[in-house]
Amino acid sequence: MAIGSFCLVLHGHLPYVLHHGMWPHGEDWLYEAAAETYLPLLATVDECNFLNAPPRITLGLTPVLLEQLAHPDFQAGFVHYLADAVSRARRDRTEFAGWGNGHMVHLADRWVEFYERLGEQFRAIKGDIPAAFADRARAGLIEILTSAATHAYLPLLYEDSSIRAQLRAGLASSHRILGFKPTGLWLPECAYRPGGHWDSPIGWAGKDGRIGIEHLVADETLTHFFLEDKLILASRSEWVRNDEWRKVDWEESAKYPNRGWRSIHEPMLVNGDGLGPGRAAAFGRDTQVCEQVWSGDIGYPADPAYLEFHKKHGPRRGLRYWKISGKKVDLGAKAMYYPDDVAPKLFENARHFCDQIRSRLWDYHKRTGRHGVIMASFDAELFGHWWFEGPRFLRDVILTLNADPDVDVQTTEQFLHDHPPDKTVSLPAGSWGEGGDNRVWANDKVNWMWDIEYRCEAMFGKMTYTLPWQKDPQIEGLLKKAGRELLLLQASDWQFVVTRGQAIDYGIKRFMLHVSRFETLIGLCEKLADDSGYLGKLTEVEKHEIEDADVHDVIFPQIELNWWKM
Repeated sequence: MAIGSFCLVLHGHLPYVLHHGMWPHGEDWLYEAAAETYLPLLATVDECNFLNAPPRITLGLTPVLLEQLAHPDFQAGFVHYLADAVSRARRDRTEFAGWGNGHMVHLADRWVEFYERLGEQFRAIKGDIPAAFADRARAGLIEILTSAATHAYLPLLYEDSSIRAQLRAGLASSHRILGFKPTGLWLPECAYRPGGHWDSPIGWAGKDGRIGIEHLVADETLTHFFLEDKLILASRSEWVRNDEWRKVDWEESAKYPNRGWRSIHEPMLVNGDGLGPGRAAAFGRDTQVCEQVWSGDIGYPADPAYLEFHKKHGPRRGLRYWKISGKKVDLGAKAMYYPDDVAPKLFENARHFCDQIRSRLWDYHKRTGRHGVIMASFDAELFGHWWFEGPRFLRDVILTLNADPDVDVQTTEQFLHDHPPDKTVSLPAGSWGEGGDNRVWANDKVNWMWDIEYRCEAMFGKMTYTLPWQKDPQIEGLLKKAGRELLLLQASDWQFVVTRGQAIDYGIKRFMLHVSRFETLIGLCEKLADDSGYLGKLTEVEKHEIEDADVHDVIFPQIELNWWKM
């Protein structure tokens, strides 16, 4: 009988880039992730199942990502992307043959095979990546999570109605595209805020009586979400269940440490107001296990034998032929990649990772006598895109743990069904970003964005309250389009890329583009609502502005203005 469980949680997300540039920032991000992460992960799920090792991965596919992957323009563009990659690899092969470098010729042949195989896989699933993952979810092989519509940083939104709209829009997209409603939610950036008083990060007036994120989540019938370990370790005991729930004081965790209080090895219901048992559970990330993969110092992907991400042959869309070689090796001094050296490293890394999981579960079981869980969460794009060998690592981990009688490999939904939480806690605010707080998304580089965003929230709230959209279909249609732009400008990605200095110009451009479209559409709504007869008609230029927004922002086609209602 297993003494614990393992839940692998992968967070798949990209900002909205379809119809917004190509390279180096734009649709190529989407094509690269599909080719190097999403299709290889799908193949890993199928291979593990074929080998009688159900993978039971919990996979987050954000609504904004699903909307793009399901769109015909992505599907057509991705076919061209794969064909271009095959052509590029063949050109490289010819060039390398002219050099007399047989090993690089061999590597180019491998790239031809890699992209041709992806093309075959894409055709086999009829170009519909979301549907393929949905099929695996229905078969019980994986669980799919939803998220906020555009991955907005929820704790910093000014209105709770905006948070509700992000959650409702996200769940509606997931339901429409997947064909079912997920029960689990990936909180963007694992960012949580309790209820009560809230202070704006930019000097706007604070608010009393904010609703805790856990209640906003549970109100949408979602049962669980995911947090950084620091929040769980700082939690306060509120309720406990034996035969029935009873209220406890904050010292309960100190009195009964073997109950599993303040442990990341059990999910706990969350209720910050203390008025009753919680309705949604939080899983805490096991940082000690996760750092074996993501740490820049000790992480497996930094092994010298693995494929180097940053060095490519040729300009745009260049392919990779070199290995990491060492942490301090300059790009110009990187050695050739040798695929045959990878298998033993993957075996070594996977076994070490599984040993860590087993050891952590046994330690918890011996200390408490309880069935614990290791929840290891990562950005999905780490596996395959950033770490080329990552999907094969996951395959080896899944195969190894499925053969281990001490460990149950489960989705988070399965774990909650088999092991219902018996504790309710209150939590502090925090995220999985630097410092465990808001500093990546609220700082001197990006606070101007929040000032604009708050003004847009206020304007949209005013318009939905004052404009006669219930009686005028044209105003209703334009207001829905403005809501779409509001969702898009709220994406946490724009602050992230500016703060990190990764794509500053692109992040600012995209944020301001959606702001401009939002303001234009709001202005047109006001014009149509004017009853003087002078402003009531739209000009050809104004109609073109509406069409331009529709052409570029092909997302959330079924917006409901009631999403913003409390």
